[in-house]
Amino acid sequence: MEIHIVIPARFASTRLPGKPLADIAGEPMIVRVAAQAARSMANDVLVAVDDQRVAAAVVAAGWQAEMTREDHVSGSDRVMEVASRRGWSDDDIVINVQGDEPLVPPQVIDQLCEGMVAHPDVSMATLSEPINEIDDFLNPNVVKVIADDAGMAMTFSRSPIPYPRDTAGHEVPNGAARHVGIYGFRVSALRRFIHLGESSLERIEKLEQLRWLQASLPLLVIQAKESVPGGVDTPEDLAKVQALFSA
Repeated sequence: MEIHIVIPARFASTRLPGKPLADIAGEPMIVRVAAQAARSMANDVLVAVDDQRVAAAVVAAGWQAEMTREDHVSGSDRVMEVASRRGWSDDDIVINVQGDEPLVPPQVIDQLCEGMVAHPDVSMATLSEPINEIDDFLNPNVVKVIADDAGMAMTFSRSPIPYPRDTAGHEVPNGAARHVGIYGFRVSALRRFIHLGESSLERIEKLEQLRWLQASLPLLVIQAKESVPGGVDTPEDLAKVQALFSA
């Protein structure tokens, strides 16, 4: 069994065109992400691209790049194309690290890897971290997750969950958690995930992980030991990250 990291990188972005090549202190963002991922325990790191310019930047920096189709609906589909093309074993673990997370801590990637190795019966896993601010709790762009006592996901939502009825949403309830969008799959599970197709809950919330839960399949949620900064979605996000690297 090997552990692979695949970083899906889509060139077209509505809010930030050419996002993978956005400059961060002299390096393209996608190169920054690959460098962080390479500090983890994974056996290899590969960037799944849909544009030759991104592939060229990745290879020039010394990382692996693989061209994938432009018409994939999600990053998971792009990762599956790579896994199939490379002929990875069904038992291999694939970690899907988002291509817009230049500050992702390698330690939390290792947590995901170690969690899946320690739970051979689990075929999909992800991360969470506590929510402390009421604005984050109420923000629909901050995805919330609830897990059971065994650490298995019960549900994900953009709504504030669990909803504190008695305080009418004026405080963050104990146990409120933000979903961190890094996924671990066994290759066989990733294939099943793709074949399931979009579920009704996924369509409503625009959260692809809901298809797994709606199919009554277990999803391990591991609380990150280190805070995971948000990804880069807008020019404002990019400016904040650029300032951090410059400092």
